[in-house]
Amino acid sequence: MTVTTPIRPDYAALEAAPVSSTPFPHAVVRNFIRPDDLTALVASLPELSSGGSFPPSALNLSPLAQGLIAELEGPVLRQAIASKFALDLNDAPTMLTLRGRTRAKDGRIHCDSVAKRVTVLLYLNPASEAWARQEGCLRLLRGPDDVEDYAAEIPPVDGTLLIFPNGPTTWHGHRQYVGRRYTIQLNYMENDAKARNELRRHRLSALAKRLSPAA
Repeated sequence: MTVTTPIRPDYAALEAAPVSSTPFPHAVVRNFIRPDDLTALVASLPELSSGGSFPPSALNLSPLAQGLIAELEGPVLRQAIASKFALDLNDAPTMLTLRGRTRAKDGRIHCDSVAKRVTVLLYLNPASEAWARQEGCLRLLRGPDDVEDYAAEIPPVDGTLLIFPNGPTTWHGHRQYVGRRYTIQLNYMENDAKARNELRRHRLSALAKRLSPAA
């Protein structure tokens, strides 16, 4: 039997990462998943044949990936993010999904739902020529109208972690990209009716996708 060592993200790098204020508060942590761990993790991920977001329960995930998801939803990351952005996240429900493919229609400029207090994106892709051409690289935008008017760009590679509290001007999007693009998205939700409705939709989506698995 193969014994897999659980992945321990680089919380020291997260603690040391600065909070940038432009175009809105955010923090970027390169290699939050260390290179050796990332190689093993990427090799263990299922090949998703369709786009969209999938709850972990709808996928056939390896023990390594399951362990990482449990770690991300645990108290260490929650406390680190709360401290970095001066937030009280003690009672915030979490919602976590995975995306494995990006479609032509994805990446349009948007702000996240007001039910989501904080968005956390973890990128699980090796470097590629597409990312070097700035395809599929998330851009933090100065406004809602132009994906080229960006203040920060985050290639979706090398275990990079992006965190930002949501607000009415947290516009983001990316240039068109079609293909494999693995992302884990974790949200700390508001504890109100809108958030509960979104969590309920998430659970129904999990049930539907479990009945028609993507991988």
